[in-house]
Amino acid sequence: MSYDAYAKTQRETAAPRDAEYRAFAKSTRALLSAGEGNGEGLADALHINRSLWEALASDCASEANQLPEETRARIIGLARWVGAHSRRVLRQEETVDALIDVNRIMMDGLAGKAPE
Repeated sequence: MSYDAYAKTQRETAAPRDAEYRAFAKSTRALLSAGEGNGEGLADALHINRSLWEALASDCASEANQLPEETRARIIGLARWVGAHSRRVLRQEETVDALIDVNRIMMDGLAGKAPE
């Protein structure tokens, strides 16, 4: 079986929590790679990260979402903050560090790690 076929099968059968973890890992790697530059790489990384958070917020806004209402509201609030902070990063008023920290906290939660 080719690697691509294996990767596709893994994506299709992974638990939602694992898929979310991988999405955060991909986004966080992109932010880390983009660093503090202000070029196209940074804009792309911010777009990937904002898209992830927008998808989470959209899912949390759905009545079908089974997370507690307070948790859903906090995720939506974080998504708004990510959008606003990303705009400040693009204007070189902030760094990506806080975005990376929030993503890592989410990854820890998805992995079942207790907060420090």
